[in-house]
Amino acid sequence: MHTPRALELRLLPQAFTIHRFLPDADIPAGLLSLSPWFMARTEDELSIVCPSEIPLDSGQAEPDWVCFRVCGTLDFGEIGILARLSSVLAREQISIFAVSTYNTDYFLVRTREAEHAKGALVAAGYTF
Repeated sequence: MHTPRALELRLLPQAFTIHRFLPDADIPAGLLSLSPWFMARTEDELSIVCPSEIPLDSGQAEPDWVCFRVCGTLDFGEIGILARLSSVLAREQISIFAVSTYNTDYFLVRTREAEHAKGALVAAGYTF
């Protein structure tokens, strides 16, 4: 059996808000020159996750999240990275909002649970 490699995580410094727009909404132009932010559009919605200091008029928003980043570039063949992370946090009753990019994975937890999440992840062998 393959032993998963140890992963390093980084807690991004800013607070984040998760926004829900109507599915045909325009992407706010102010986002395009900023980083980091994440977007997904489906037939049901346009979701945008961005730093809370960026004012968006989405109609529905969930503020007060922090974002953890899996450091480095992940290989597409690596299996179970988010499953292992989310299992650690699920045991602690901490909900996550996950986002993946080509290079790596990100996951958000409520700001009020950030220290608890970090402690649980360190206890499980993750480093920061």
